[in-house]
Amino acid sequence: MEILIKALQLILSLSILVFVHELGHFIPAKLFKTRVDKFYIFFDPWFSLFKFKRKDTEYGIGWLPLGGYCKIAGMIDESMDKELMKQPPQPWEFRSKPTWQRLIIMLGGVLVNAIFAVFLYIMMLTVWGEEYLPTANVKYGISCDSLALEMGLRNGDKIVTLDNKKVEDFSKIPSEIILEGTKTIQIIRNDTAKEIKIPAGFTNKIIKHKSPDFIGIRFPFEIGGFTKNSIAEKAGTKINDKMIGINNVQTPYFNDFKNEILKNKNKEVTIVSLRGKDTLKTKVKLGEDAMIGASRKDLKNYFTFNKKEYTFLQAIPAGTIKAFNGFGSYIKQLKLIFSPETKAYESLGGFIAIGNIFPSEWDWQSFWSLTAFLSIILAIMNVLPIPALDGGHVLFLLYEIITRRKPSDKFLEYAQIGGMILLFALLIFANGNDIIKLFK
Repeated sequence: MEILIKALQLILSLSILVFVHELGHFIPAKLFKTRVDKFYIFFDPWFSLFKFKRKDTEYGIGWLPLGGYCKIAGMIDESMDKELMKQPPQPWEFRSKPTWQRLIIMLGGVLVNAIFAVFLYIMMLTVWGEEYLPTANVKYGISCDSLALEMGLRNGDKIVTLDNKKVEDFSKIPSEIILEGTKTIQIIRNDTAKEIKIPAGFTNKIIKHKSPDFIGIRFPFEIGGFTKNSIAEKAGTKINDKMIGINNVQTPYFNDFKNEILKNKNKEVTIVSLRGKDTLKTKVKLGEDAMIGASRKDLKNYFTFNKKEYTFLQAIPAGTIKAFNGFGSYIKQLKLIFSPETKAYESLGGFIAIGNIFPSEWDWQSFWSLTAFLSIILAIMNVLPIPALDGGHVLFLLYEIITRRKPSDKFLEYAQIGGMILLFALLIFANGNDIIKLFK
Protein backbone atom coordinates (compact mmCIF):
# COMPACT_ATOMS: atom_id res chain seq x y z
CA MET A 1 0.00 0.00 0.00
CA GLU A 2 2.86 2.39 0.82
CA ILE A 3 4.39 1.84 -2.63
CA LEU A 4 0.99 2.49 -4.27
CA ILE A 5 0.50 5.76 -2.34
CA LYS A 6 4.00 6.96 -3.27
CA ALA A 7 3.44 6.00 -6.92
CA LEU A 8 0.08 7.79 -7.09
CA GLN A 9 1.58 10.95 -5.61
CA LEU A 10 4.46 10.82 -8.09
CA ILE A 11 2.15 10.32 -11.10
CA LEU A 12 -0.22 13.10 -9.99
CA SER A 13 2.67 15.49 -9.31
CA LEU A 14 4.34 14.77 -12.68
CA SER A 15 0.99 15.09 -14.49
CA ILE A 16 0.42 18.54 -13.01
CA LEU A 17 3.98 19.69 -13.73
CA VAL A 18 4.02 18.36 -17.31
CA PHE A 19 0.67 20.05 -17.99
CA VAL A 20 1.90 23.35 -16.56
CA HIS A 21 5.21 23.17 -18.46
CA GLU A 22 3.63 22.38 -21.84
CA LEU A 23 0.99 25.06 -21.23
CA GLY A 24 3.91 27.49 -20.99
CA HIS A 25 4.79 26.65 -24.62
CA PHE A 26 1.19 26.36 -25.80
CA ILE A 27 -0.08 29.77 -24.69
CA PRO A 28 2.60 31.98 -26.36
CA ALA A 29 2.46 29.76 -29.48
CA LYS A 30 -1.26 30.45 -29.76
CA LEU A 31 -0.79 34.16 -28.99
CA PHE A 32 1.69 34.42 -31.87
CA LYS A 33 -0.73 32.49 -34.13
CA THR A 34 1.55 29.45 -34.39
CA ARG A 35 -0.20 26.17 -35.07
CA VAL A 36 0.08 23.53 -32.32
CA ASP A 37 -0.51 20.06 -33.76
CA LYS A 38 -0.49 18.12 -30.47
CA PHE A 39 -0.72 18.83 -26.74
CA TYR A 40 -0.02 15.69 -24.72
CA ILE A 41 0.53 14.80 -21.08
CA PHE A 42 2.95 11.83 -21.15
CA PHE A 43 4.23 10.26 -24.35
CA ASP A 44 2.04 8.26 -26.73
CA PRO A 45 4.19 5.91 -28.86
CA TRP A 46 1.86 3.63 -30.91
CA PHE A 47 -1.27 4.61 -28.99
CA SER A 48 -2.75 7.04 -26.46
CA LEU A 49 -5.00 6.47 -23.45
CA PHE A 50 -7.27 9.38 -24.33
CA LYS A 51 -7.44 11.99 -27.08
CA PHE A 52 -9.71 14.46 -28.83
CA LYS A 53 -9.24 17.14 -31.49
CA ARG A 54 -10.33 20.75 -31.32
CA LYS A 55 -9.61 22.98 -34.31
CA ASP A 56 -5.99 22.26 -35.38
CA THR A 57 -4.82 20.72 -32.10
CA GLU A 58 -5.06 17.13 -30.87
CA TYR A 59 -5.20 16.93 -27.06
CA GLY A 60 -4.44 13.69 -25.25
CA ILE A 61 -2.90 11.61 -22.50
CA GLY A 62 -0.16 9.13 -23.40
CA TRP A 63 0.66 5.88 -21.62
CA LEU A 64 4.41 6.45 -21.07
CA PRO A 65 4.92 8.72 -18.02
CA LEU A 66 8.35 10.08 -18.95
CA GLY A 67 7.22 13.63 -19.63
CA GLY A 68 4.94 15.25 -22.17
CA TYR A 69 5.09 17.40 -25.27
CA CYS A 70 3.59 20.26 -27.19
CA LYS A 71 4.16 19.59 -30.93
CA ILE A 72 4.48 22.96 -32.61
CA ALA A 73 4.23 22.99 -36.40
CA GLY A 74 7.42 23.84 -38.29
CA MET A 75 9.76 23.11 -35.41
CA ILE A 76 12.51 20.48 -35.24
CA ASP A 77 11.72 18.63 -32.03
CA GLU A 78 11.53 15.09 -30.64
CA SER A 79 8.84 14.17 -33.21
CA MET A 80 11.50 14.49 -35.99
CA ASP A 81 8.82 15.37 -38.59
CA LYS A 82 11.20 15.63 -41.56
CA GLU A 83 8.50 15.61 -44.23
CA LEU A 84 6.92 18.82 -43.02
CA MET A 85 10.33 20.51 -42.81
CA LYS A 86 10.92 19.73 -46.51
CA GLN A 87 7.87 21.79 -47.47
CA PRO A 88 8.01 25.59 -48.02
CA PRO A 89 7.56 27.49 -44.70
CA GLN A 90 4.00 28.54 -43.95
CA PRO A 91 3.09 31.74 -42.06
CA TRP A 92 1.55 29.72 -39.21
CA GLU A 93 4.71 27.66 -38.61
CA PHE A 94 7.24 28.12 -35.85
CA ARG A 95 10.12 28.56 -38.31
CA SER A 96 8.34 31.49 -40.00
CA LYS A 97 7.99 33.52 -36.80
CA PRO A 98 10.41 36.29 -35.75
CA THR A 99 13.30 35.14 -33.55
CA TRP A 100 12.03 36.99 -30.47
CA GLN A 101 8.67 35.21 -30.71
CA ARG A 102 10.32 31.81 -31.06
CA LEU A 103 12.51 32.63 -28.05
CA ILE A 104 9.45 33.46 -25.90
CA ILE A 105 7.70 30.25 -27.00
CA MET A 106 10.74 28.16 -26.05
CA LEU A 107 11.26 29.89 -22.69
CA GLY A 108 7.55 29.68 -21.84
CA GLY A 109 7.70 26.22 -20.22
CA VAL A 110 10.61 27.11 -17.94
CA LEU A 111 9.10 30.46 -16.95
CA VAL A 112 5.71 28.94 -16.14
CA ASN A 113 7.36 26.21 -14.02
CA ALA A 114 9.21 28.89 -12.06
CA ILE A 115 6.03 30.97 -11.64
CA PHE A 116 4.09 27.86 -10.62
CA ALA A 117 6.64 27.07 -7.89
CA VAL A 118 6.31 30.62 -6.53
CA PHE A 119 2.51 30.33 -6.65
CA LEU A 120 2.55 27.02 -4.73
CA TYR A 121 4.82 28.40 -2.00
CA ILE A 122 2.60 31.47 -1.65
CA MET A 123 -0.53 29.32 -1.31
CA MET A 124 1.13 26.90 1.14
CA LEU A 125 2.25 29.74 3.38
CA THR A 126 -1.25 31.25 3.22
CA VAL A 127 -3.00 27.97 4.11
CA TRP A 128 -0.52 26.29 6.50
CA GLY A 129 1.94 28.98 7.49
CA GLU A 130 5.51 28.00 8.30
CA GLU A 131 6.56 25.80 11.22
CA TYR A 132 10.02 24.62 12.22
CA LEU A 133 12.10 23.53 15.21
CA PRO A 134 14.71 26.19 16.06
CA THR A 135 18.21 24.79 16.52
CA ALA A 136 18.40 26.53 19.91
CA ASN A 137 15.35 24.56 21.10
CA VAL A 138 16.90 21.09 20.58
CA LYS A 139 17.32 20.79 24.33
CA TYR A 140 18.30 17.11 24.53
CA GLY A 141 20.99 17.48 21.89
CA ILE A 142 21.43 15.48 18.69
CA SER A 143 21.30 11.79 17.87
CA CYS A 144 24.12 10.51 15.68
CA ASP A 145 24.28 7.62 13.28
CA SER A 146 27.57 5.94 12.28
CA LEU A 147 28.45 8.69 9.78
CA ALA A 148 27.93 11.53 12.27
CA LEU A 149 30.02 9.63 14.84
CA GLU A 150 32.79 9.21 12.26
CA MET A 151 32.61 12.92 11.62
CA GLY A 152 33.43 13.53 15.28
CA LEU A 153 29.98 14.31 16.69
CA ARG A 154 28.52 12.50 19.70
CA ASN A 155 25.01 11.74 20.95
CA GLY A 156 23.81 14.62 23.10
CA ASP A 157 25.97 17.30 21.41
CA LYS A 158 24.14 20.60 20.99
CA ILE A 159 24.92 22.28 17.67
CA VAL A 160 25.45 26.02 18.01
CA THR A 161 26.74 27.14 14.59
CA LEU A 162 28.15 25.85 11.29
CA ASP A 163 31.36 27.67 10.33
CA ASN A 164 30.38 30.13 13.11
CA LYS A 165 27.07 30.92 11.36
CA LYS A 166 23.72 30.20 13.02
CA VAL A 167 21.21 27.92 11.29
CA GLU A 168 17.79 28.89 12.62
CA ASP A 169 15.90 25.81 11.35
CA PHE A 170 17.41 22.59 12.75
CA SER A 171 16.09 20.47 9.84
CA LYS A 172 18.29 22.45 7.43
CA ILE A 173 21.55 21.51 9.18
CA PRO A 174 22.29 18.31 7.17
CA SER A 175 21.67 20.03 3.81
CA GLU A 176 23.68 23.09 4.90
CA ILE A 177 26.67 20.86 5.69
CA ILE A 178 26.45 19.23 2.25
CA LEU A 179 25.59 22.21 0.04
CA GLU A 180 27.68 24.89 1.74
CA GLY A 181 30.77 22.72 2.16
CA THR A 182 30.85 23.27 5.92
CA LYS A 183 34.34 22.97 7.39
CA THR A 184 33.64 23.23 11.13
CA ILE A 185 30.74 22.64 13.53
CA GLN A 186 30.59 24.52 16.81
CA ILE A 187 28.92 22.51 19.58
CA ILE A 188 28.27 22.29 23.30
CA ARG A 189 29.28 18.91 24.77
CA ASN A 190 28.75 18.31 28.48
CA ASP A 191 28.45 22.09 29.04
CA THR A 192 31.79 22.69 27.28
CA ALA A 193 32.15 24.52 23.99
CA LYS A 194 34.00 22.52 21.31
CA GLU A 195 34.69 22.75 17.60
CA ILE A 196 34.44 19.74 15.31
CA LYS A 197 36.49 19.87 12.11
CA ILE A 198 34.84 17.95 9.28
CA PRO A 199 37.45 15.74 7.59
CA ALA A 200 38.44 16.68 4.04
CA GLY A 201 36.44 14.91 1.34
CA PHE A 202 33.69 13.95 3.79
CA THR A 203 30.94 15.40 1.56
CA ASN A 204 31.28 12.41 -0.75
CA LYS A 205 30.65 10.04 2.19
CA ILE A 206 27.58 12.01 3.24
CA ILE A 207 26.12 11.92 -0.29
CA LYS A 208 26.66 8.17 -0.56
CA HIS A 209 25.20 7.58 2.91
CA LYS A 210 21.92 5.67 2.88
CA SER A 211 20.20 7.97 5.38
CA PRO A 212 19.96 11.74 4.75
CA ASP A 213 19.23 12.25 8.46
CA PHE A 214 22.70 11.39 9.70
CA ILE A 215 22.19 14.10 12.33
CA GLY A 216 18.87 13.72 14.14
CA ILE A 217 17.03 14.98 17.19
CA ARG A 218 17.37 13.27 20.57
CA PHE A 219 14.19 12.96 22.65
CA PRO A 220 12.60 10.61 25.24
CA PHE A 221 10.59 7.64 24.00
CA GLU A 222 7.08 7.85 25.42
CA ILE A 223 4.40 5.65 23.87
CA GLY A 224 1.98 7.64 21.73
CA GLY A 225 0.05 4.80 20.09
CA PHE A 226 0.08 1.19 18.96
CA THR A 227 -0.07 -0.60 15.63
CA LYS A 228 -2.47 -3.45 14.92
CA ASN A 229 -1.41 -6.66 16.70
CA SER A 230 1.23 -4.73 18.67
CA ILE A 231 3.36 -7.10 20.78
CA ALA A 232 4.04 -4.25 23.24
CA GLU A 233 0.32 -3.61 23.78
CA LYS A 234 -0.39 -7.34 24.16
CA ALA A 235 2.34 -7.51 26.80
CA GLY A 236 0.62 -4.81 28.86
CA THR A 237 2.38 -1.62 27.76
CA LYS A 238 0.13 1.45 27.81
CA ILE A 239 0.10 4.86 26.16
CA ASN A 240 2.33 7.40 28.00
CA ASP A 241 4.67 4.65 29.27
CA LYS A 242 8.25 5.88 28.99
CA MET A 243 10.77 3.37 27.62
CA ILE A 244 14.06 3.59 29.59
CA GLY A 245 15.85 0.28 29.07
CA ILE A 246 16.21 -3.07 27.30
CA ASN A 247 17.48 -5.95 29.44
CA ASN A 248 20.33 -4.36 31.42
CA VAL A 249 21.05 -1.57 28.93
CA GLN A 250 19.74 1.94 29.67
CA THR A 251 17.90 3.62 26.77
CA PRO A 252 16.89 7.06 28.00
CA TYR A 253 16.23 8.39 24.48
CA PHE A 254 14.41 7.14 21.41
CA ASN A 255 17.56 6.65 19.33
CA ASP A 256 19.13 4.61 22.19
CA PHE A 257 16.06 2.36 22.32
CA LYS A 258 15.97 1.94 18.52
CA ASN A 259 19.66 1.05 18.29
CA GLU A 260 19.48 -1.46 21.14
CA ILE A 261 16.25 -3.17 20.04
CA LEU A 262 17.72 -3.85 16.58
CA LYS A 263 20.48 -5.90 18.25
CA ASN A 264 17.89 -8.34 19.58
CA LYS A 265 16.03 -9.64 16.52
CA ASN A 266 14.18 -12.92 17.11
CA LYS A 267 15.04 -12.79 20.83
CA GLU A 268 13.05 -12.47 24.03
CA VAL A 269 13.91 -9.21 25.79
CA THR A 270 12.90 -7.39 28.95
CA ILE A 271 11.71 -3.84 28.29
CA VAL A 272 12.09 -1.47 31.23
CA SER A 273 9.62 1.42 31.36
CA LEU A 274 8.23 4.10 33.66
CA ARG A 275 4.51 4.50 34.34
CA GLY A 276 4.17 7.51 36.54
CA LYS A 277 6.59 6.78 39.41
CA ASP A 278 6.52 3.01 38.92
CA THR A 279 9.29 1.10 37.12
CA LEU A 280 7.94 -1.81 35.08
CA LYS A 281 9.68 -4.76 33.45
CA THR A 282 7.88 -6.40 30.54
CA LYS A 283 9.05 -9.45 28.61
CA VAL A 284 8.36 -9.52 24.86
CA LYS A 285 9.41 -11.88 22.05
CA LEU A 286 10.77 -9.91 19.10
CA GLY A 287 10.41 -10.93 15.47
CA GLU A 288 12.73 -10.61 12.49
CA ASP A 289 12.12 -6.83 12.24
CA ALA A 290 12.58 -6.29 16.03
CA MET A 291 9.51 -4.03 16.07
CA ILE A 292 7.39 -3.77 19.23
CA GLY A 293 4.45 -2.16 17.40
CA ALA A 294 4.48 1.16 19.26
CA SER A 295 4.82 4.74 18.03
CA ARG A 296 6.36 7.70 19.81
CA LYS A 297 4.56 10.82 20.93
CA ASP A 298 4.58 13.86 18.68
CA LEU A 299 7.76 15.95 18.99
CA LYS A 300 5.64 18.93 20.05
CA ASN A 301 5.31 17.22 23.43
CA TYR A 302 9.04 17.82 23.99
CA PHE A 303 10.05 20.86 21.98
CA THR A 304 8.82 24.38 21.30
CA PHE A 305 8.32 24.90 17.58
CA ASN A 306 8.19 28.29 15.89
CA LYS A 307 5.17 28.91 13.72
CA LYS A 308 4.40 31.95 11.61
CA GLU A 309 0.99 32.61 10.08
CA TYR A 310 0.69 34.58 6.83
CA THR A 311 -2.07 36.52 5.15
CA PHE A 312 -2.17 36.15 1.37
CA LEU A 313 -0.42 39.50 0.89
CA GLN A 314 2.28 38.63 3.45
CA ALA A 315 2.79 35.26 1.76
CA ILE A 316 3.62 36.82 -1.63
CA PRO A 317 7.12 38.11 -0.74
CA ALA A 318 7.77 35.21 1.67
CA GLY A 319 6.76 32.60 -0.94
CA THR A 320 8.86 34.31 -3.61
CA ILE A 321 11.92 34.23 -1.33
CA LYS A 322 11.24 30.56 -0.51
CA ALA A 323 11.13 29.71 -4.22
CA PHE A 324 14.28 31.74 -4.88
CA ASN A 325 16.07 29.81 -2.11
CA GLY A 326 14.81 26.58 -3.69
CA PHE A 327 16.40 27.55 -7.00
CA GLY A 328 19.67 28.35 -5.24
CA SER A 329 19.62 25.06 -3.34
CA TYR A 330 19.08 22.96 -6.46
CA ILE A 331 21.78 24.79 -8.42
CA LYS A 332 24.20 23.94 -5.60
CA GLN A 333 23.09 20.30 -5.82
CA LEU A 334 23.79 20.31 -9.56
CA LYS A 335 27.30 21.61 -8.88
CA LEU A 336 27.86 18.64 -6.56
CA ILE A 337 26.57 16.22 -9.20
CA PHE A 338 29.04 17.53 -11.79
CA SER A 339 31.92 17.73 -9.31
CA PRO A 340 34.56 14.96 -9.82
CA GLU A 341 35.64 15.45 -6.19
CA THR A 342 32.30 14.54 -4.61
CA LYS A 343 31.32 11.91 -7.25
CA ALA A 344 27.69 12.76 -6.47
CA TYR A 345 26.71 11.49 -9.92
CA GLU A 346 27.17 7.97 -8.54
CA SER A 347 24.15 8.59 -6.31
CA LEU A 348 21.99 10.01 -9.11
CA GLY A 349 18.51 8.51 -8.98
CA GLY A 350 15.59 8.06 -11.35
CA PHE A 351 11.85 7.63 -10.89
CA ILE A 352 12.17 5.26 -7.92
CA ALA A 353 14.36 7.81 -6.10
CA ILE A 354 11.90 10.62 -6.90
CA GLY A 355 8.94 8.49 -5.80
CA ASN A 356 10.63 7.67 -2.49
CA ILE A 357 10.80 11.33 -1.47
CA PHE A 358 7.00 11.35 -1.17
CA PRO A 359 5.59 10.27 2.22
CA SER A 360 4.06 6.80 2.64
CA GLU A 361 0.80 8.41 3.81
CA TRP A 362 -1.05 10.96 1.71
CA ASP A 363 -0.36 14.42 3.11
CA TRP A 364 -1.38 17.42 1.00
CA GLN A 365 1.09 19.81 2.58
CA SER A 366 4.00 17.47 1.83
CA PHE A 367 2.60 16.74 -1.65
CA TRP A 368 2.42 20.40 -2.67
CA SER A 369 5.78 21.19 -1.08
CA LEU A 370 7.47 18.41 -3.06
CA THR A 371 5.58 19.38 -6.23
CA ALA A 372 6.83 22.96 -5.86
CA PHE A 373 10.42 21.76 -5.55
CA LEU A 374 10.01 19.37 -8.49
CA SER A 375 8.70 22.33 -10.52
CA ILE A 376 11.94 24.16 -9.70
CA ILE A 377 13.95 21.10 -10.75
CA LEU A 378 12.00 20.85 -14.02
CA ALA A 379 12.62 24.53 -14.77
CA ILE A 380 16.37 24.32 -14.12
CA MET A 381 16.86 21.01 -15.96
CA ASN A 382 14.94 22.23 -19.01
CA VAL A 383 16.96 25.42 -19.31
CA LEU A 384 20.26 23.51 -19.50
CA PRO A 385 21.86 24.13 -22.93
CA ILE A 386 21.41 20.57 -24.15
CA PRO A 387 19.84 19.95 -27.58
CA ALA A 388 16.39 18.32 -27.23
CA LEU A 389 15.77 20.39 -24.07
CA ASP A 390 14.27 23.88 -24.12
CA GLY A 391 17.68 25.26 -23.20
CA GLY A 392 19.19 23.76 -26.36
CA HIS A 393 16.61 25.49 -28.55
CA VAL A 394 17.20 28.73 -26.65
CA LEU A 395 20.97 28.40 -27.20
CA PHE A 396 20.52 28.16 -30.98
CA LEU A 397 18.04 31.05 -30.98
CA LEU A 398 20.51 33.26 -29.08
CA TYR A 399 23.17 32.28 -31.61
CA GLU A 400 20.77 33.38 -34.36
CA ILE A 401 20.10 36.71 -32.65
CA ILE A 402 23.81 37.44 -32.13
CA THR A 403 25.12 36.29 -35.54
CA ARG A 404 21.94 37.07 -37.52
CA ARG A 405 22.36 33.64 -39.09
CA LYS A 406 20.01 30.74 -38.56
CA PRO A 407 21.55 27.26 -38.07
CA SER A 408 20.62 24.92 -40.91
CA ASP A 409 17.75 22.48 -40.47
CA LYS A 410 20.18 19.60 -41.00
CA PHE A 411 22.41 20.86 -38.15
CA LEU A 412 19.39 21.29 -35.86
CA GLU A 413 18.23 17.77 -36.78
CA TYR A 414 21.60 16.22 -35.88
CA ALA A 415 21.78 18.29 -32.67
CA GLN A 416 18.28 17.09 -31.71
CA ILE A 417 19.26 13.46 -32.26
CA GLY A 418 22.50 13.91 -30.27
CA GLY A 419 20.62 15.58 -27.41
CA MET A 420 18.01 12.83 -27.31
CA ILE A 421 20.71 10.14 -27.18
CA LEU A 422 22.39 11.98 -24.29
CA LEU A 423 19.10 12.37 -22.40
CA PHE A 424 18.18 8.71 -22.86
CA ALA A 425 21.66 7.72 -21.63
CA LEU A 426 21.20 9.86 -18.51
CA LEU A 427 17.73 8.38 -18.00
CA ILE A 428 19.07 4.85 -18.24
CA PHE A 429 21.99 5.69 -15.93
CA ALA A 430 19.78 7.29 -13.25
CA ASN A 431 17.14 4.55 -13.28
CA GLY A 432 19.88 1.91 -13.47
CA ASN A 433 21.27 3.33 -10.23
CA ASP A 434 17.81 2.90 -8.68
CA ILE A 435 17.63 -0.75 -9.73
CA ILE A 436 21.14 -1.48 -8.47
CA LYS A 437 20.26 0.07 -5.08
CA LEU A 438 17.27 -2.27 -4.78
CA PHE A 439 19.60 -5.28 -4.77
CA LYS A 440 22.17 -3.83 -2.38
